[in-house]
Amino acid sequence: MKDHKPVHAPIPGLGLRSLKTALAVMLTAVLYLFLPGRNPTFACIGAVFGLGSDMENSRLSGGNRFFGTIIGGFLGMGLYAAEHFIAPAGSYLLRLPLAFIGTIILIMACVLCRWPGGVQPGGVVLCIILFNTPPNHMSYAFARMLDTGIGVAVALFVNYLFSRTRLEHWMHSAAGTEEGQTAENG
Repeated sequence: MKDHKPVHAPIPGLGLRSLKTALAVMLTAVLYLFLPGRNPTFACIGAVFGLGSDMENSRLSGGNRFFGTIIGGFLGMGLYAAEHFIAPAGSYLLRLPLAFIGTIILIMACVLCRWPGGVQPGGVVLCIILFNTPPNHMSYAFARMLDTGIGVAVALFVNYLFSRTRLEHWMHSAAGTEEGQTAENG
């Protein structure tokens, strides 16, 4: 990282990025107050993954999470549908080769699209859909994709609004104002 000068906080591990991550999670959860019947869990996870040390890192981390979720979600829906076409009641043993094939396709898709960082989050979504999805798998998969997108979008917004440069400028301006007031009062 070029010219990175970390802002050291009095509490170890608690810096600007930590505060922005917590803010993104809270704002995401607040947004879900206005989406009745929706659970903010996956959106909040998207917010955590989407908040990087700067906008470039946030775009990369958030993009990995979102792109992987989309690919894994569509693959999972297709494989789930294939399983239930072959075995209408479902078959755990059939899911085993489907998970293998799905993981290979996921890796190939991410590499071909030049987004290899999408493999891990895509694999998580793929496995959730194959092994832990409620009967309404299509709406579940779409909801996970949407939730992840919302969380990543909030993280990008927070990181844009509270960029390191802007926060350091505000902190220095506030410190300068306090010093000026102290000098005037002294």
